[in-house]
Amino acid sequence: MGQRIIKLMVSGGGTGGHLFPGIAVAEALLETRPDSKVLFVGTDRHTDKHVLAHRDFKRATVNCQGLMGKTLIEKIRSLIQLPLAVVASARLIREFKPDLVMGVGGYVTGPVLLAAKILRVPTCIHEQNSVPGMANRKLGSFVDRVFLSLPGSEKYFSEKKCVLTGNPVRKEIVAAAGKSKEPQTGLTLLVIGGSLGAHRVNTLILEAMAVLENPPPDFKVIHQTGAADEQFVRNGYEELGIMAEVSAFFENMADLYKKADIVVSRAGATSLAEMTVFGLPMILIPFPYAADDHQQKNGEYLVRGGAARMIREKELDGEQLAEEILNLMSDKKKRREMALAAAELARPNATMEILKECGKLIGKSIL
Repeated sequence: MGQRIIKLMVSGGGTGGHLFPGIAVAEALLETRPDSKVLFVGTDRHTDKHVLAHRDFKRATVNCQGLMGKTLIEKIRSLIQLPLAVVASARLIREFKPDLVMGVGGYVTGPVLLAAKILRVPTCIHEQNSVPGMANRKLGSFVDRVFLSLPGSEKYFSEKKCVLTGNPVRKEIVAAAGKSKEPQTGLTLLVIGGSLGAHRVNTLILEAMAVLENPPPDFKVIHQTGAADEQFVRNGYEELGIMAEVSAFFENMADLYKKADIVVSRAGATSLAEMTVFGLPMILIPFPYAADDHQQKNGEYLVRGGAARMIREKELDGEQLAEEILNLMSDKKKRREMALAAAELARPNATMEILKECGKLIGKSIL
């Protein structure tokens, strides 16, 4: 007798950091139980459409807006939209009939999980960051399970609901990390500012490259810029005569991580999880306006573990960043120590841990 189909609804969106953990869980379910069904409920933002394109599950959108950082008029409009979004979410749930609804971050998760709770469908959330945002703190009060990426986050939720799983990493990332790195000449610096890019990181890197003295032979930069800065950054490298591969957004992050020797990055939880799986030494520049300064706290966990150097953006200039990069370039032993420390902090089995716990939650074996 065949196993019963599992129906999973995943809700989240707005950034790759929210989307990728949900994608990892959804794809792992479909790989483990091929007859299962997944519906991803997100937003109509460009990032959601781009990242979710060509994925092997159904998609739907719910119209709603967040409250943080909005004007009074925008907040009133958001509050008016909320009950309509809950009704729309309830309609999707009645049509799809999920066994479980999982929230992975972004304002769209609120109405979807509230509707699921009203309709008595089992619910869970995954918190990627060390400090949960306002939405997940509220949702944590009524969902059935809370999956955590970093130790210490449990203090924001009911401890009996919490399971420390780590941050789900896409299967292609985990698979690529398990393969031996191909020999290459020179050193490669990977720069990533998150799926939307980071203007200040982009300008700091170009300032650093302008004063970088004696880079090693065959030195190369791979730089994800975000759409707004792509041409500006490409022109900057050309003027400096530095070999660089520049793109607004890279699809093949696994290949880029394999080429990288050092990473300069924001401290978003999903990127950090991917970089630790690859065991990469990091220079972190946390986004200074992240809610509750959670990127700073994310990065502190890696700094304590010996995997990263971290500098606040307001304390950093191009000359100092150049010095940090050059110090790591010239110290192979230090890079090796940081790489081993990063690998020690990695949780490559996070996705399967979450699937196992989801099975317990709905009373059906998934693995």
